Amino acid sequence: MKSFSKKFIWFLFAFFSISIGFYPVLYFVIGRQFGVLNSHNPEELSSLLWNSSFYTHIILGGFALAIGWIQFNQKFRDRNRKLHKRIGMAYVTAVFFSGLSGIYVAIYTMGGYVAKFGFFCLGIVWLTTTIMGWLTAKAKDFDRHEIWMIYSYAACFAAVTLRIYLPILENIFDGFIPAYQIVSWLCWVPNMFVAYWIVKRKKLQLS
Repeated sequence: MKSFSKKFIWFLFAFFSISIGFYPVLYFVIGRQFGVLNSHNPEELSSLLWNSSFYTHIILGGFALAIGWIQFNQKFRDRNRKLHKRIGMAYVTAVFFSGLSGIYVAIYTMGGYVAKFGFFCLGIVWLTTTIMGWLTAKAKDFDRHEIWMIYSYAACFAAVTLRIYLPILENIFDGFIPAYQIVSWLCWVPNMFVAYWIVKRKKLQLS
């Protein structure tokens, strides 16, 4: 029963990571009258810098989400060291550009300073944890590397939790803006606590 539960949780983790990772494709299939683009003013939507940042953020962020989950499979890592390293470098590169562009996009997001600061902090946390993960890997400090990358992917997984929480919050508060203000923090702060719990549990298992 315990084995089944673990497999089911792993399946859900993979399913949400891949499906939400490909979510940005909808912006090209449905068009610009979709998602958060509906709430932005025409001036931003006509800005080359804003558009470049927005699409860089969602495409590379989706790519990072879609490939990052496999890195946490111990058997995969043990059997495919070179591939693990290549996927890791692809993830770090994607996060670097998606994170930077996401920080810029956060400045212009809806929901006032609460939402702007929430998403801005998420971008900083995502970038910082990923860079630390890369630096510790280069230093061959693989124990700390794993810890930093757990936190990095917890921040990346905010793309999933945001899309779970947002429609629920919209129904509770009967409006997009209050829901968006809350989700700008709710989508990633609890993820960090989950990451902390996973890290602490790993340390206890090793001690």
